[in-house]
Amino acid sequence: IPVIFQPELRRALEQLGRSSNFPMPHRPTSTSQKLAEEVARACALLAERGYGGLIVVERNTGLEEYAQTGTRLDAAVSAELLQQIFYKGSPLHDGAAIIRGDRIIAARCLLPLTELPDLDPELGTRHRAAIGITENTDAICVVISEETGSISLANHGHLVRGLNEQKLALFLAALLQSPSG
Repeated sequence: IPVIFQPELRRALEQLGRSSNFPMPHRPTSTSQKLAEEVARACALLAERGYGGLIVVERNTGLEEYAQTGTRLDAAVSAELLQQIFYKGSPLHDGAAIIRGDRIIAARCLLPLTELPDLDPELGTRHRAAIGITENTDAICVVISEETGSISLANHGHLVRGLNEQKLALFLAALLQSPSG
């Protein structure tokens, strides 16, 4: 029975974790703002250079099972490092980078794909993974399209497309400061 109902059990446990009565420490505003600015700057640079990317920011629901599928890092978040991770020649460029707090904990991570049948056919695997991870967790995910150079933000299974650096920084800062997103 646990094998057959694994996705449902996982979803229920994640929702239980999100709605628990355990207080979760929140990042100070300045840390959230700095993280939002670094990620937004990295995304703008990646889009400008025609590189794709998938950046996941962990919130209350732990992403350890997804981090384990990639290459472990423990590095401060910076636009330059994120650029190097998603550089086309880098062995880490396929998959997602996962951020916990102000650290990149892993890169080249595999994420679950959304099973929504009516998505825009323009959306590729990165976008489906961004929506998938935000359906299953309370994470925030930023997608840079390699084909179009557009920047999108996924949160709670919804995708906002066509963002620029300033709008992305504003959205990220607001979402990181809000406990429920």
